[in-house]
Amino acid sequence: MRNLIKTLIVFSGIILGGFLGTLASSVPALSFFAYGKSLGLTAPIKLDLSIIELTFGFMMNLNIASIIGLVIALIIVKKV
Repeated sequence: MRNLIKTLIVFSGIILGGFLGTLASSVPALSFFAYGKSLGLTAPIKLDLSIIELTFGFMMNLNIASIIGLVIALIIVKKV
């Protein structure tokens, strides 16, 4: 249970940081927080087994603000 809470804190830090980076992109002085890269599969992988069709895909958008959110979340997790 404790590991689940720590994982949720880390994911919350990444998501909150990414959201703040998106908001900061409209402010000229803070627009560097929105700089980032997209990592993952550009096209999903399909597996057709004739009875069931499975589609796998993964895309992650990282920016500077989400990395800062991750670092802050890891500091919080270390103290908990």
